[in-house]
Amino acid sequence: MQPVKMEHPNEGIKCVVNSCYYYMIGDKCAAEKIEVHPRNANSVEETDCATFKPENEIR
Repeated sequence: MQPVKMEHPNEGIKCVVNSCYYYMIGDKCAAEKIEVHPRNANSVEETDCATFKPENEIR
């Protein structure tokens, strides 16, 4: 289930992916929660945001 897009940023989460539906100006994230994968990552290069949803995706 996709998280709700809030009207305000989720403080403490920085997101620079301006093509994401949850992106807010100022590199903020408006997702009520985020999910990062995979479980056994050993470096930042091995992780990704599973919450990402393209901005232009039909809702």
